[in-house]
Amino acid sequence: MAEVHGLAGDDGGADSAVVLAEVGLATVWNVRGDPARASFVAEAGRVLALPLPTEPNASARDAGSALLWLGPRSWAYVTGADASRADFDVARAALNDAGGALFDLSASYVAWRVSGAAASRVLNRGCPLDLHPRSFPPGCCAQSLLGHISALFYRPDERAAFLVLVARSLAADAWRDLCAAAATDGYRVAPRASFGSA
Repeated sequence: MAEVHGLAGDDGGADSAVVLAEVGLATVWNVRGDPARASFVAEAGRVLALPLPTEPNASARDAGSALLWLGPRSWAYVTGADASRADFDVARAALNDAGGALFDLSASYVAWRVSGAAASRVLNRGCPLDLHPRSFPPGCCAQSLLGHISALFYRPDERAAFLVLVARSLAADAWRDLCAAAATDGYRVAPRASFGSA
């Protein structure tokens, strides 16, 4: 059963200020390589089934996964689908052969979906990024702070919804900060969702 704090409303409804939901991340891989190297870019696209975003703070996604730009030579591949150790080993070997590298960080991160009319305002209480759609359009991702915690912010589509990823070791602090930031507007805690449905 969902918890309600302050104002309440349906997810996406006109009276819903903000909805918080944990998002299940089954697989998080850190991809590294040189985007100027055509063989690496081609192999990353083949292995991950997504084009490698080369513009700062850009992403690529399909129905169940996303590839998020972290830096000039680093990306996060995130999905709600489980990858076996054999899948990881095959992908790592292919990227190593193309001059890249792959690291499995699946146990290292947690994520939440922050949605609703007040989502950007709530996040801006602890994050200095300009989250207005003009500055942070659909598909945008960026690393910044959530209070005192390093976090990755991602806006998957045109809805007023963001995914926030933080290190698992800081999850309790991040959750407390999110709830405190949302309390002024009122928020509802929705059931956990998988990454592909978030």
